[in-house]
Amino acid sequence: MRERTALPVAVIGAGPIGLSAAVHLLERGLTPLVFEQGALVGAAIRQWAHIRLFSPWQYNVDPAARRLLEPTGWSGPRPTALPYGRELVEDYLEPLAAVPAIAEALHVKTRVLAVTRLGMDKTRTKDRDEQPFLVRVTGPDGVRDHLVQAVIDASGTWSQLNPLGQGGLPALGEDSAASSITEPLPDVTGEQRTRFAGKRVLVVGAGHSAANTLINLGQVAKAAPETSIVWAVRGTGSADRLYGGGALDGLPARGALGSRLRALVDDGVVELITSCTITALDVSGTALAVTASTAAGQRTFEVDALVPATGFRPDLGILRELRLELDPAVEAPRALGPLIDPEFHSCGTVPAHGADVLAHPEKNFYLVGMKSYGRAPTFLLATGYEQVRSVVASIAGDSADASRLQLELPETGVCSTDLGGSCDAPAPVASNSCGTAGETTDQVPEEGTGTGCCSGPQLVGIGVLTGTAHGRSSDAGY
Repeated sequence: MRERTALPVAVIGAGPIGLSAAVHLLERGLTPLVFEQGALVGAAIRQWAHIRLFSPWQYNVDPAARRLLEPTGWSGPRPTALPYGRELVEDYLEPLAAVPAIAEALHVKTRVLAVTRLGMDKTRTKDRDEQPFLVRVTGPDGVRDHLVQAVIDASGTWSQLNPLGQGGLPALGEDSAASSITEPLPDVTGEQRTRFAGKRVLVVGAGHSAANTLINLGQVAKAAPETSIVWAVRGTGSADRLYGGGALDGLPARGALGSRLRALVDDGVVELITSCTITALDVSGTALAVTASTAAGQRTFEVDALVPATGFRPDLGILRELRLELDPAVEAPRALGPLIDPEFHSCGTVPAHGADVLAHPEKNFYLVGMKSYGRAPTFLLATGYEQVRSVVASIAGDSADASRLQLELPETGVCSTDLGGSCDAPAPVASNSCGTAGETTDQVPEEGTGTGCCSGPQLVGIGVLTGTAHGRSSDAGY
């Protein structure tokens, strides 16, 4: 067997963060081995290609990837432009994947089945760190095992949608109602318009994905006034928190998202129902009956379509034989969890972090990107790029560079201090909402100005996943 340090490094997921990890490995003289479950890079992003991000290009391109791309003649997009998901894939990820060194490392249509140590399950300790990882995959060549010196899991969370019911469980009848439940970010104004125009639609969730869908439904309702739109969230009391930072947001388009949503509710285009907990779903003919507990008592909605903007959670099944140390609430690396838990950090403030914070008892294994945030939202691509830069430095043995962290992010313009608390204290309504408090997909490009309310870098929700990803609501059940 080759020396362990001569083996390649496995990267799970070929989205922005996974490809960024591959680039950093190449810069360090290491060999990446990238496994992507989808048929193409950016598979998850392609499912919301019609969505426009509210973070501009300057935050969406890894400097290391730029260094690799520019000698090929690639010219980066205008830094201040707001890309659609489709543009992120076509103008950035596809050119990056076409670079020969990346293309040689990339294995598409290849799903990782399990990650373990060679000859050791998680109970074995002696000489554990000296053994290579064994990554079992299934792909075009069947089931195969690969030996690698380290593993970087950038597979995101897109494939693991949070259920609609209470306590983190599916509502009664949720599985059988699948035909009436859409994907999290349907193309409301485009290819799927006929599914929504003139129909009764229920949107469940309190984050940016819900806001984006509601705003697009509002546009549909202008041309088809018979369209009925109901917005259900678990949160109680004032809806102010649902609308974000408005003009105070460091990303104008994100601030405009909340302002436009507020206008739709104030104008009666969208009916907002707070204190709403879905308990049962029942398909009756062509309609979906949604039973929910509300402040006014039990209520049943008859709808034609339900949009589940309830966030996502990580799939940890493939990692069962590894020794992980996860935060018990958000399922992020233990040291990171308290920094991102939305019950205590509603504005998403978190310092730059890298290998030290992301480390597990399993040496040279790292969760990065959206998957590193577990059930927490407010993730920005730039955060993931800094994560993998540090992680790869650590794998390469450069501990000094791994600990040198630099990251400046735009402010959100909203945090728990707006509600009488502080960035380190629980927000009054954080424990009770029917969707994500700040999902991971950015939408709606509108201009605005202002700065944020909290000091330090503010994370932005962005749905650029690497085979999965959004966020989590303030409720641990989502």
